[in-house]
Amino acid sequence: MNYLNDFLSTILPYTEWPMFMLLIGGGLFLLFYSKFVPFRFFGHAIAITSGKYDDKEAKGDVSSFQALSAAVAATVGLGNISGVAIAIHDGGPGVVFWIWVTAILGMGIKFYSCSLSIMFRGEDSDGNLQGGPMFYITQGLGKKAKPLAVFFCICGLFGFLGVFTANQFTETFMSVIKPSETIFAMGDESWKWTVGIFLAIITSFVIFGGLTKIAKVASTIVPFMVMVYLVAVVVVMVLNAGQVWPSLKLIFTEAWNFKTIVTGGFWGLVIIGVRRAMFSNEAGLGSAPMYHGQSKTDNPIKEGLVAMLGPFIDTIMVCTFTAIVIILSGAYTEDVSGILMTLEAFERTLFGYGDDLLMLIVTAFAFSTLFTYSYYGVKSLSYLTNARIGKLYNVYFVIMIIFAAVASLELVKNLIDLSYALMVIPNMIAVLLLAPKVNVAAKAYFKKLKNDKA
Repeated sequence: MNYLNDFLSTILPYTEWPMFMLLIGGGLFLLFYSKFVPFRFFGHAIAITSGKYDDKEAKGDVSSFQALSAAVAATVGLGNISGVAIAIHDGGPGVVFWIWVTAILGMGIKFYSCSLSIMFRGEDSDGNLQGGPMFYITQGLGKKAKPLAVFFCICGLFGFLGVFTANQFTETFMSVIKPSETIFAMGDESWKWTVGIFLAIITSFVIFGGLTKIAKVASTIVPFMVMVYLVAVVVVMVLNAGQVWPSLKLIFTEAWNFKTIVTGGFWGLVIIGVRRAMFSNEAGLGSAPMYHGQSKTDNPIKEGLVAMLGPFIDTIMVCTFTAIVIILSGAYTEDVSGILMTLEAFERTLFGYGDDLLMLIVTAFAFSTLFTYSYYGVKSLSYLTNARIGKLYNVYFVIMIIFAAVASLELVKNLIDLSYALMVIPNMIAVLLLAPKVNVAAKAYFKKLKNDKA
């Protein structure tokens, strides 16, 4: 594990500039190119998600709301609870500002990428309707671009593993439950193996049931778990109302603190923010288009509008609330990272029981993320081989859950960061090149919408 971690740490810096240029540079271009569609039609996007504009005759496997829930289930999770803590640990409170910037740009990226996922849908070897970067790369850019699609899917075999979630759930369980003291006396290492095997078994029951089952479970869990988490955070903020504004102020002042002592100075601060924002909402990564490509809709723009709500929910809302709790509690000054920092913050601010409540929330977040992530990997392997072999990814996914439970946070973080940074390259190249096609479709859609209202 140490050798693997050293190898990943060596390669990771080389991916920073391409990732930054494509996500931030590409995101800025798309925001202006769309004439700020994500913000002008935000209310309309909520109306579509609520089912107001559903077409019962449209092709697809799941509703737009289920697709959004499944995509948000994969992103609103431990990336928001422990990912923010990791970011603050590595870059200080100012890193949150750069998470916001990436999320705002991410809304535009999601609008384009998920519109493309409906515009260029394909079929797998079983004849099932599919969507995602591999299809809009090959159908939109032509067969010459197939190496980009293959590269995306190969990176996806690693990036879509549930290793970070499994690792952070195990850390939470060990910290809050203290199983060696409260359940059965055996070494921490043995308990980590036990938790990993338990997670793998529970996950197996759901993921071998297929997409419809995943979407059903996710759309049930997601709204409830987000609500409970937000209520807990709001209670903390009300009880510490006097500290909320100073915490927000600290985020802004530290974001432009060129003397801040973080990994790699100011550039390091920005890169950490971009990485953690991408980990939080996956904009530019290409995972969400895989779910949205399955939606029961024949209008790509409608799906793009639904998808752009994802970064707003899981980064602008959930990540910000998490960051404020971590900062106002003072937990960010402790020498702990990941979920342990967030647990510390909740325990300090919720009468000593906050860590127990967070344990319940983390459990729901962890399972919903594990249930949804496996499907991305299945689609990647199916594209590289065929639908029958693709299902074997679930076996590999489950085995890696056990491995992640005993691995270090640094190792799983580096593995995911590297895979994500590499996946951004082919996906964002395709999204930027195909953006004019989305604009043509958007012009027609908004013109029809205006005429229908008239």
